[in-house]
Amino acid sequence: MKREIVSADKAPAAIGPYSQAIKCECSGFVFCSGQIPINPDSGEVIEGGVSKQTRQALENLKAVLEQAGLGFENVVKTTVYLDDMDDFVSMNEIYEDYFKSDPPARAAFEVARLPKNVKVEIEAVACY
Repeated sequence: MKREIVSADKAPAAIGPYSQAIKCECSGFVFCSGQIPINPDSGEVIEGGVSKQTRQALENLKAVLEQAGLGFENVVKTTVYLDDMDDFVSMNEIYEDYFKSDPPARAAFEVARLPKNVKVEIEAVACY
């Protein structure tokens, strides 16, 4: 997989751990459904605020990617859904731990409600 960060000087710079765009030459895509902060062992929602919930959602996403033979370095686009945009900074701090360099393109939205009333859901598109 060839993955190239696209950064346009004539567009606003990214204001967080994401890239303006990712250009990739790959043989295929993996579209990962949104992951919410459910502990896979207990089936229960992780309590403790958006930071803990973001970490669990990303751990769940990591497990899905690994099952497909991929990792976070293969992710080219994510979408983050928050139940409160005031949690954006806290979510971003955890998200950055998983995408340390050349982060994927990203969109983040506040939504009225998420499954099981969680605080965050994260979906991804990866290529291989």
